Amino acid sequence: MIGIIRYGAGNIFSLTAALERLGIKYGMVNSEEDFEQFDRYIIPGVGHAGAAMNKLQQTGMVEKIKSLNKPTLGICVGMQLLTEHSQEGDAAMLGIFPIQTLRFADSAQYKVPHTGWNRVNNGKENPLFKNIPAGSHFYFVHSYFIEFNEAYTLASADYSIKFSASIWKGNFFGVQFHPEKSGRFGEVLLTNFSNL
Repeated sequence: MIGIIRYGAGNIFSLTAALERLGIKYGMVNSEEDFEQFDRYIIPGVGHAGAAMNKLQQTGMVEKIKSLNKPTLGICVGMQLLTEHSQEGDAAMLGIFPIQTLRFADSAQYKVPHTGWNRVNNGKENPLFKNIPAGSHFYFVHSYFIEFNEAYTLASADYSIKFSASIWKGNFFGVQFHPEKSGRFGEVLLTNFSNL
């Protein structure tokens, strides 16, 4: 069963609605004691990465999250929390991945935030992207991106610059897009995660 880590960063209704639609069981992780009830975790998040990290620190769950050895998926800001540092709020993140969260440069051609559907290129074989064709489209809403690093990038996308659309290290995964708003292939990804 999936434990959704609750720390006050963003509306999780669309995520829980998608899991219910798919028949995937879930519950809420509100404190360190709750972790034992679940066999995998999702860290959701929308909004400001620095503020989200501050809220997460206030829960007292930071060290527990860093020590997890079960499948853990960060979505959007939840993925950015897994990095070392974010330019948003000039804030230290969880440091699980030794990579940076950076801001897109605004231009006439590339408006910030990057909003809408974009092609995702699967770079590595991984069960998270099982039955998802390379080049499938997913839904993004973000002003900050995770730098592309071959060692940790599971899938990439382009928006003025090549960036990590998904990252992977051991039992930790992240997706910058919103699978719960990404139609059929977003649902396939959530199902894949529930089966890891």
